[in-house]
Amino acid sequence: MTTTATIDPALDLFAEIARLKRERKALILAHYYQDGDIQDIADHLGDSLDLAKKARDAKDVDVILFCGVHFMAETAKILNPSKIVVVPDLEAGCSLADACPGEALRRWREAHPEHYVISYINTTAAAKAYSDIICTSSNAEKIVRSVPLDRPILFCPDRNLGGYLARKVGRKMDLWPGTCIVHVTFSERRILELKAQNPGAKFIAHPECESNILRHADFIGSTRKLLEFVRDDAGKTYIVGTESGILHTMAKAAPTKVLIQAPVEDGQGCKACSTCPHMKRNTLEKMYLALRDLKPRIELDEAMRLKALIPLERMLALS
Repeated sequence: MTTTATIDPALDLFAEIARLKRERKALILAHYYQDGDIQDIADHLGDSLDLAKKARDAKDVDVILFCGVHFMAETAKILNPSKIVVVPDLEAGCSLADACPGEALRRWREAHPEHYVISYINTTAAAKAYSDIICTSSNAEKIVRSVPLDRPILFCPDRNLGGYLARKVGRKMDLWPGTCIVHVTFSERRILELKAQNPGAKFIAHPECESNILRHADFIGSTRKLLEFVRDDAGKTYIVGTESGILHTMAKAAPTKVLIQAPVEDGQGCKACSTCPHMKRNTLEKMYLALRDLKPRIELDEAMRLKALIPLERMLALS
């Protein structure tokens, strides 16, 4: 596991990361759910779709430092195998990716060969290899609508995103029973209380939230779409139903808006309760070490990578 024990506490980590980035010819990609300092020093900040495209299109670099979770860095390696892909912490995982192991998905496919398998990008490379196409929350509706109506669909691993899409598109899909450990914590009761306490506030939510939460949302969208909505909407106050890291960039994009983190059921309303523990494993110290040592690296079996590349390329062609 990555350690910070070998770092001189006197180091200026911002300066050292900038120096190593130049020396290594590195590109730093970061998801909106990272800590604010990491978001600020990234070369590109985005959601899963944005970052997949940036990784695929990275040309004049030798190294991609991916500040997100493991499946995101795997996606970068699948799309751009000639680059060294490193992560700050190899143990930064995802409850959705863990919910649908590749072998389990393979067995389902074999039992239901007539189904078309749409896998959310929050899956391992092994699961992607057994998928027909990948989607993100940004393009999922378009991906679902692209499947012929006479073809049954398995959507995995997020049952909440799948259920939202099924209701919106009006199409039955068989859903894998996975969930995001952050997006299932929001409290319907406390969100309604918060809306009552803040007349005129708009509740915005990510489609990974439970259906009883989504029914109260004034706007539902991917992380990037939530950011754009707050930036462009004429309102003043927003209750934000997604991982707390997005508030950093939202505040920069819409400095005059009031942003309230959606509460969870614990009664505390603490930001930590809506924070992904995996995303927050990444730190400046670990970024420095990853660039210094060029590890931990993402390495993939080439046969599996090539199989996983096919559904990713199908997604990107439709995006």
